[in-house]
Amino acid sequence: MATVQRWTDRYRAGGEAGMVDRSSRPHHSPHRTPTRTERRIIKVRVVRRWGPARIAALLGLVASTVHRVLTRYGLARLADLDRATGRVVRRYERAAPGELVHVDIKKLGNIPGGGGHKICDRATGNQHRKATTTARYPHGKPQIGYSYLHNAVDDHSRLAYTEILPDETKATAVAFWHRAQAFFASHGITVQRVLTDNGSCYRSRDWRNTLTHAGIQHKRTRPYPQTNGKVERFNRTLLDEWAYAQPYTSDTARRAALPDFLHHYNHHRHHASIGGPPTTRIPNLTGQNI
Repeated sequence: MATVQRWTDRYRAGGEAGMVDRSSRPHHSPHRTPTRTERRIIKVRVVRRWGPARIAALLGLVASTVHRVLTRYGLARLADLDRATGRVVRRYERAAPGELVHVDIKKLGNIPGGGGHKICDRATGNQHRKATTTARYPHGKPQIGYSYLHNAVDDHSRLAYTEILPDETKATAVAFWHRAQAFFASHGITVQRVLTDNGSCYRSRDWRNTLTHAGIQHKRTRPYPQTNGKVERFNRTLLDEWAYAQPYTSDTARRAALPDFLHHYNHHRHHASIGGPPTTRIPNLTGQNI
């Protein structure tokens, strides 16, 4: 009681300078994860580039605890890291449509007539594959082959143009670009710069001359970290929402579905990074969003 009385007298005498101004909250949370454990979490994240759930399983922790530690120290999300190097990928966006167009090629396996093993059992899928191979190549060929998705994505608007072509040679790439450039021009976009990887078709003299004659600057990506992320993300969207979105029974059926997907992607699909579909970022675009 004497101690309580002394603190009461001190408060009355000191007014605002008394104990009322001093917080009773501890300087350090009693429930905070020990420093040694935090260091172990950070080490696993940096070295192995694992998410909270896998780190928690390894260290015998709760995933929410690991997540709080990673957030506290400002460690980037795995989606923001380059897969090969673990470096943070620098995000950027051009100020206007046409300032930069990302171009890339995605290899895609063909579907045998009747469907592959994804919609049939493996034995039936192999039979369909063999029948399709025999019909196309009487002299025998072990596989039904691949198609190549040639993609062009505008950096600012994310407007995309895609064609399914039989190869990735320089002649095919150049012909694709002529049609892609015409597509962007039809939407009022004048392409100023093109970014590609270091594929042989993009290092060819024909590709360089094609862009030079059109007054377009060509830039190539560094091997690491990824600097062509927008078209890489579009490639994943193509696979998830078109190529593997439903069980196609033939390659012809899948090809026929591509135009509708591209229209939906460009005119109706909400893009989280831009707050709407790509066409909403293209000025003076009339009669297109139908």
